[in-house]
Amino acid sequence: AHERLNVHGGACALGHPIGASGARLIVTLIHAMTQRKVKRGVAVLCIGGGEATAIAIELA
Repeated sequence: AHERLNVHGGACALGHPIGASGARLIVTLIHAMTQRKVKRGVAVLCIGGGEATAIAIELA
């Protein structure tokens, strides 16, 4: 499953810009999805204090 999970690394591996990690993860996910020709992907982000958020993306 390593070839399908964090194919370009997580937020820290991508550079962890304060206030922009979510945008960075989403743009990287969409780019990886188009490169690999897959329709669906999920980005998950820790927002501190034991909280997290996730987004599922489906390309047309």
